[in-house]
Order: sequence, then structure tokens, then C-alpha cells
Amino acid sequence: MLKAKFVIGVTVIALMAPALALASNGKGPTEPGGPKYETTPPPQAKAYGKYCQGESKRHVDGEKGTAFSRCVAAMAHAAEHQSQSPREACKGKSKKHVKGEKGTEYSRCVTSVAKLRHDERRKEREEQEQQGTQS
Repeated sequence: MLKAKFVIGVTVIALMAPALALASNGKGPTEPGGPKYETTPPPQAKAYGKYCQGESKRHVDGEKGTAFSRCVAAMAHAAEHQSQSPREACKGKSKKHVKGEKGTEYSRCVTSVAKLRHDERRKEREEQEQQGTQS
């Protein structure tokens, strides 16, 4: 059964390849007449995953999402609620130490939110300096 699904999947991909090539006229996204899709993230995109690089992306039974996805969600929440301290932003995280991991989920979250706040303040200062030099 698994072998049949694999064969069907490979066949579908093989049949789609020529259709995709025809759709783009053989031209890349940067060439005139090529497909019109972004190769870089839009300017409003945030890279919260940067602050969560050390978190596991493996799903654990009984938990909602992965440690990485929970961390990214906490970073997004913290970014939206600027008035919250890192402690308040990470309030619901586990303070239980897991053997083999550095710190607790709560302590890693607090550290990541603090780094996020630091980077936000640095970016604001840089923008103010640029505006000051342009005036």
C-alpha cells in the first residue's frame, strides 16, 4: 500500500513538472515575463524564529505545538504588547527544569523577549539617527 502511494506521488510530480515549466515560460522570477512571486519576505515580516533558534521543533504528545512554535507565538505576543515586561509576556510558560536542557521554558522565553526588546530599541534609535541626519 505504501509503495503504491509512493509511485502515485512520484507520477504526479513527474506530470506536473512540464506544466510548471510551461507556466513560467522557462524564465526565473527576476527575468521579464517570469513568474511574479516574491523571493524575499515582505518588509512587514518579522523574524521571531531568530530568537527561538535553540528550541526543539519536535512535537511532544500531550503538548500544544512544539517548543519552537510556542516560543514564536510568545515573541509575536510580546511584540504586540510593548508595555508588558518579559516576565509578564512569558507568564504561562513551564518553570520545570528538563534534564539535558539549558534553563527552563520560562527562563528561555524571558531571555528571548528581553533580546527582542533590546533589538527593537536599537532599531528605533537607528531610525531616529537616520531621520536626524536627513533633516
